[in-house]
Amino acid sequence: MTPNQPLADRMRPGTLDEYAGQIHLVGKDGVIRRMIESGNVSSFILWGPPGVGKTTLAKVISHLLERPFYTLSAVTSGVKDVRETIEKAKQTRFFGQPSPILFIDEIHRFNKSQQDSLLGAVEQGIITLIGATTENPSFEVISPLLSRCQVYVLKGLERSELEGLIETALKTDVYLKKLKIEIIENEALLQYSGGDARKLYNALELVVNASMGETSTDNGKILITNDIVKKIIQENMAIYDKNGEMHYDTISAFIKTVRGSDPDAAVYWLARMLEGGEDIKFIARRLLILAAEDIGLANPNALLIANNCFQAIHIIGMPEARIILSEATIYLAASPKSNSAYQAIDGALAEVRKSGNLSVPLHLRNAPTKLMKDLGYGNDYKYAHSYDEHFIDENYFPKELKNSSFYSPGENPREKEMKERLGRLWKDRFK
Repeated sequence: MTPNQPLADRMRPGTLDEYAGQIHLVGKDGVIRRMIESGNVSSFILWGPPGVGKTTLAKVISHLLERPFYTLSAVTSGVKDVRETIEKAKQTRFFGQPSPILFIDEIHRFNKSQQDSLLGAVEQGIITLIGATTENPSFEVISPLLSRCQVYVLKGLERSELEGLIETALKTDVYLKKLKIEIIENEALLQYSGGDARKLYNALELVVNASMGETSTDNGKILITNDIVKKIIQENMAIYDKNGEMHYDTISAFIKTVRGSDPDAAVYWLARMLEGGEDIKFIARRLLILAAEDIGLANPNALLIANNCFQAIHIIGMPEARIILSEATIYLAASPKSNSAYQAIDGALAEVRKSGNLSVPLHLRNAPTKLMKDLGYGNDYKYAHSYDEHFIDENYFPKELKNSSFYSPGENPREKEMKERLGRLWKDRFK
């Protein structure tokens, strides 16, 4: 342990019992704990925000299983590095021994050829791959590799877990435990961390170091309050860190501003991200989600605009992509808003999870064979186009859910028009 070693590194846990959070994965009945206890660990990808322990968990697994551990960063490693590491893994394996672990940080930054170079080694069991990503693997990891890996979602740390980390650091860290530190208020520390253990440790260390020699009491104590934390952090805060520090705060501000229909503020937050070097594909994906989730049926063209923006920036690239992103951002921010489609599907999913796989009514079933026709499949189905307004009052639900309602039209001109038509057709269901 060196004097310059950061607190976050000094406090890195070495066992699952020291590991904070992710109980659903490493708790008593967690899937990863069960894998470790069985000694049979398959390839997987850890997806979650920065500072929740992805790298640490990979190292703990390797340590507990006593397997060789190789690590690559997708930011600095190429296909050559991957192949060289795979060759080393081959040479360290002996008959009957489990495969070494290859940990790839920020695996979402690997391009297709880099990811392709992993396929054979993963499939043949030459390596056990553990990938870490802050981005949705469905967007960034190629399908053949994704199909060979389970994806586990890590969550931001809860308040109690963050408070436990602070307490442990003050009691056990080789340097902090020698100091008289009293935390009078911790809200600012917790707020700044945003569920990120690394940010929490960095903030704590920064505040302690800045307070050295400026003790607040006669007996040499270092007192930590919300005002002291805010003052010190604001004086030392970087403008933007696309790898984590303000990444999530800034994209959150961008999303909420577009949702709040303020095009000026939306363009400002877009500029903040672009100036900080944010991945333009990440921004465009968020616009796609916004178009469906927050604008929806109030202006269906928003989704077309967002999708065209996503396609166009791939062709154009920066710096011109900034104009396309600006156009889409302003259009979405200025559009009327509705989350009715979002609420409808979530309501329907909740019903499916509650009621299970209810039988499809016979009149809605397909009848491609004589046996199915004899069993009544498709009987009494009424073809809507054969009736006035291309509509017939029919039950399209399982009988247990007849007349259920999930879609509630929003109060905007387009959906009011839809509501008027649906109300005329379905009467009481769309009042």
